[in-house]
Amino acid sequence: MTQGPLTTETGAPVADNQNSETAGVGGPVLVQDQLLLEKLAHFNRERIPERVVHARGAGAYGTFTVTADVTRYTRAAFLSEVGKETETFLRFSTVAGNLGAADAVRDPRGFSLKFYTEEGNYDLVGNNTPVFFIRDAIKFPDFIHTQKRDPYTGSTEMDNVWDFWSLSPESTHQVTWLFGDRGIPASYRHMDGFGSHTYQWNNEAGEAFWVKYHFKTDQGIKNLTQAEADRLAGEDPDSHQRDLREAIERGDFPSWTVGVQIMPVAKAATYRFNPFDLTKVWPHADYPIVWFGKLELNRNPENIFAEVEQSIFSPAHFVPGIGPSPDKMLQGRLFAYGDAHRYRVGINADQLPVNRPHATVARTNSRDGRLYDGRHKGAKNYEPNSFGGPFQTDRALWQPVAVSGVTGETPAPSHAEDDDFVQAGNLYRLMTDAEKERLIGNLAGALSGVSRDDIVERAVDNFRQADGDFGKRLEAAVQALRG
Repeated sequence: MTQGPLTTETGAPVADNQNSETAGVGGPVLVQDQLLLEKLAHFNRERIPERVVHARGAGAYGTFTVTADVTRYTRAAFLSEVGKETETFLRFSTVAGNLGAADAVRDPRGFSLKFYTEEGNYDLVGNNTPVFFIRDAIKFPDFIHTQKRDPYTGSTEMDNVWDFWSLSPESTHQVTWLFGDRGIPASYRHMDGFGSHTYQWNNEAGEAFWVKYHFKTDQGIKNLTQAEADRLAGEDPDSHQRDLREAIERGDFPSWTVGVQIMPVAKAATYRFNPFDLTKVWPHADYPIVWFGKLELNRNPENIFAEVEQSIFSPAHFVPGIGPSPDKMLQGRLFAYGDAHRYRVGINADQLPVNRPHATVARTNSRDGRLYDGRHKGAKNYEPNSFGGPFQTDRALWQPVAVSGVTGETPAPSHAEDDDFVQAGNLYRLMTDAEKERLIGNLAGALSGVSRDDIVERAVDNFRQADGDFGKRLEAAVQALRG
């Protein structure tokens, strides 16, 4: 039953709950969008003490080594020379499950990597898929509400999941990934990682480039079928965490080859897809991967709570030579992750051993609050000052991005092939017949649990728009299961 207009928490009507306000059409998100900030801030405080998302996870320390020269693209010090090594901490996770959930489930996997560089910590917060379900952070709380337990039934409801996906056609690409063979990795070691978002690299000359990160597993891709996952989740809920820990204990250190796709800034406006849309990939034929590093995990944490659960990652943790893009999901995450950590762990979470910089000392004017240990002693807590305090460098970490136009809540500008179905269709057509058969079976099995025919029909129609054969075969499979 319709209840009237959607409102803010103070009762004001909401004009647009689909798009953030931006500086010009497709530009960076504005802080004046109080609906966005209200939704994200409220969302970060809805669960305590575990993470709202990515609660179930495992982590390990390791080393990143530069294997190719990328200084023409970035001035980041930790990437400055071939052979240079940087300490890292990587946390894997599932998205939707709670802290006690099983590992072997159909869900995207978080791939959050902290580099302890000589210029401070750099966090790259990604997933094991190159895309995501939505392109705007204003929709994120609504999306996760559909993945979590329903407030009335206390259970995850397929009606909620598929109702949202079918009403959000931009999710079609990610759902095709999720229900394909790579939807349930056999272990954390046997999956790829992606930065997913578009980021900026900039060099000493001030030239800027848009990049997408790729982590190719050196162990090879291995996945579980739905039946194998169902059995493993019941027999060993901690399967992936156990596999990672035991591999490192026996000296079988997992590793990934690291690369980036690189797009000149001038090419972004006319590219056939919106390069800042998290539901899209850049085809490798357009922008091949430039391989430049090796990541190896070689040390287990000594205490899961202190190091894995209290570890924090934020896409806002940049170093000189690396910065954000106008990606609207990324722009929302720049606020939301830090806010979540300040609430969940504490205002001084950055100074816990797993989170603090290794090669530098954090020189801030922040004082007091939970976990504060008096580390600043008698130092002044303001800048500028005349007592030898820290000072600004006058050099930005990244290059500015040109914006134009009026503020508003409009979607990003249209690019030549910028619809919600073309890449999902491309992905489907890349699959073998056997892969398509498994994809159709996984989707039909999930849709058979939806109670309303209109939601099922709307979901099937999204896949039909991606590819006619995709929709036709899925419709037949669902009908066979539903009778």
